[in-house]
Amino acid sequence: MSDIFEPIKNLFDSLAHEFNFVFIEDNRYTQMITGLENTVKITFGALLIGIVIGIVIAAVRSTYDKNKEKMRRSGSPAYYILAFLNFICKVYLTVIRGTPVVVQLMISYFLIFVSVKDGVPVGIFAFGINSGAYVAEIFRGGIMSIDNGQFEAGRSLGLNYIQTMFHIIIPQMFKNVLPTLCNEFIALLKETSVAGYVGVVDLTKAGNAIAGRTYSYFMPLISVALIYLVIVMILTALVGKLERRLRTSDH
Repeated sequence: MSDIFEPIKNLFDSLAHEFNFVFIEDNRYTQMITGLENTVKITFGALLIGIVIGIVIAAVRSTYDKNKEKMRRSGSPAYYILAFLNFICKVYLTVIRGTPVVVQLMISYFLIFVSVKDGVPVGIFAFGINSGAYVAEIFRGGIMSIDNGQFEAGRSLGLNYIQTMFHIIIPQMFKNVLPTLCNEFIALLKETSVAGYVGVVDLTKAGNAIAGRTYSYFMPLISVALIYLVIVMILTALVGKLERRLRTSDH
């Protein structure tokens, strides 16, 4: 009987020895902790920037789409201002969504913030700008899905267009797009794995650095993949729970 379990025991002993060599010796596990911290910082920081940018761009573009015909017929100067802002937003969306995020990251680090030595703030900025383009389209779709009667109700209460947008429309929009926004957060978390291109010690970079020092690639890279997998599974479960609660609240 012992002969059957001997290979399994040897496998576990080998894995335990490799784990001790790769992570425990010289406290190399601290690099993974630092990398995870930087990954979380970049992800949350970028998402906040993306939400702010997304709200502004979605408000401009949806306002233009809903009111352009009426404003054009009236000949109001506000129409030309709004049309120009809408054009700027479309250029931003086209450029950001049409270029790889890693290229945007390197442009931010090597061209825009040349004097900045810490890559974490640059990563937050670059990923935030990138995320804003996708969040903007999510928000715009959410705003456009709100019935026009909600705008009329806001105006009947004495609110102007901007007040109606921020007090009535945007709160409802957030409820509609929250699951999609959470999925964008999950995608953003995985996209930050390229932050190492500008010297940021993120989770992926930490695993690769440990592998380079120990010449053992299996344990560090599998560990990085498992950490990402666990985080994504937890976030996916939370998103599923959120979607069920939103569906329940609609009934």
